Amino acid sequence: QRGRIMAAGGWSWFRALALGVSFLKCLLIPTYHSTDFEVHRNWLAITHNLPLSQWYYEATSEWTLDYPPFFAWFEYALSHIAKYFDPKMLVIENLNYTSPATIFFQRFSVIFTDVLFIYAVRDHGESFLYSFPDSSSDIHFQYNGFLSGLMLLSVARLCQRRYLEGALLFAVLLHFKHIYVYVAPAYGIYLLRSYCFTASNADGSVKWRSFSCLRITLLGLIVCLVSALSLGPFIVLGQLPQVISRLFPFKRGLCHAYWAPNFWALYSAVDKALTVVGLKYNFLDPTKIPKASMTGGLVQEFQHTVLPSVTPLATLICTFISILPSVFCLWFKPQGPRGFLQCLVLCALSSFMFGWHVHEKAILLAILPLSLLSVQRAKDAGIYLILTTTGHFSLFPLLFTAPELPIKILLMLLFSVYSFSSLKSLYRREKPLLNWPETIYLIHLVPLGIFCEIVFPLTPWKLRFPFVPLLLTSVYCAVGIMYVWLKLYVSVLSERTSVRQKAE
Repeated sequence: QRGRIMAAGGWSWFRALALGVSFLKCLLIPTYHSTDFEVHRNWLAITHNLPLSQWYYEATSEWTLDYPPFFAWFEYALSHIAKYFDPKMLVIENLNYTSPATIFFQRFSVIFTDVLFIYAVRDHGESFLYSFPDSSSDIHFQYNGFLSGLMLLSVARLCQRRYLEGALLFAVLLHFKHIYVYVAPAYGIYLLRSYCFTASNADGSVKWRSFSCLRITLLGLIVCLVSALSLGPFIVLGQLPQVISRLFPFKRGLCHAYWAPNFWALYSAVDKALTVVGLKYNFLDPTKIPKASMTGGLVQEFQHTVLPSVTPLATLICTFISILPSVFCLWFKPQGPRGFLQCLVLCALSSFMFGWHVHEKAILLAILPLSLLSVQRAKDAGIYLILTTTGHFSLFPLLFTAPELPIKILLMLLFSVYSFSSLKSLYRREKPLLNWPETIYLIHLVPLGIFCEIVFPLTPWKLRFPFVPLLLTSVYCAVGIMYVWLKLYVSVLSERTSVRQKAE
């Protein structure tokens, strides 16, 4: 892969692309900003003004601090730069404060920290992989590029057999954003299998392995030291339960305000359909239907009407069962870095499909490592194209104001055309990357988008049934993502079976 890239003109294309994406983000600075913009402004104010002991208790705003301590310290560091732009943004009581200087600072801080993501992508290219730069912008305000860069770097270090560095980076990442616990099983099993069990044969072949107490001790020290730096002060203050309660707020309900396109979206849609049918044909008593509506667009607890209501424990069990096959495959038939990446994607997808209160943006956690696999094998490239197209389309409702409509459509088209054309060129001697049902499914995203974004807002149903476009988007995209999850699992399991048969 490296030779192919270098033959195409060295890294000048990459620098130009990185600069182009960064300049594009600069052009988007004045555009719509989501509630996350106020979330991070509030966190800047909290960490800047209050002592450490009050960070995870302060509740003037509904957007309380609910990220791990490393991210809180990151906000603390940013706040000491922010005060030179507009000190009023650091006043806790200034809720929804959006001066031009505040907007510029927060947007630019995201763009600047995305440098880590750019470096991580280049690091992968120099090692053995060519990955597609992330197409997402920072209109929906988050530091996802910076965090994705940390993840990519940790993956690169493990694939380069620099295991301790990879473990350190991932441990740090977990204490920046706890959503990455989704992929922790893949990291843990791969480190145990590839680093803690050392080859014993004189010729270097691996027929059986011996366990290294020294290596697992080193890994344990890294995890404990990073955790001590992050959580130690709060343990000393006796506030660890409070921190944990902020990080894992189970009272927010099964689904996010806008349903993530996962299994629970399908489950809830079926429950909603059964409820409508039951009311129409008098199978249900209207007075016994729960008042909390799943289609109210609110973050809250609710009960299903017809189907059994889902508890956090049920989602945990479903998630655990769904990742087990991938973890077993990684342990018994690891297949090196490729096996690790496959397990990483499956852990991310399984957690997305069955987790509690999953946010829509969590799909990016699976798309990114799958992009690394897409340039290794045509079958993975086809799976990637379905997931990245469906996953990015599912994020459209997050940018819901009119000025962002042409922007998100053009960005989606740009990235899709680039992905399809480049992968088709890479595998031009292979059979088509997508079969006809997959192609038809993706094509139907176009009329769905036209209806949800253009037609429905012009109808009188808009006020009475405002959740319809979100429901349609979630359910349709959930079908595609569920299909990808199943297809990837079948691919991995069949691949392991084929390897075993050849070995025998």
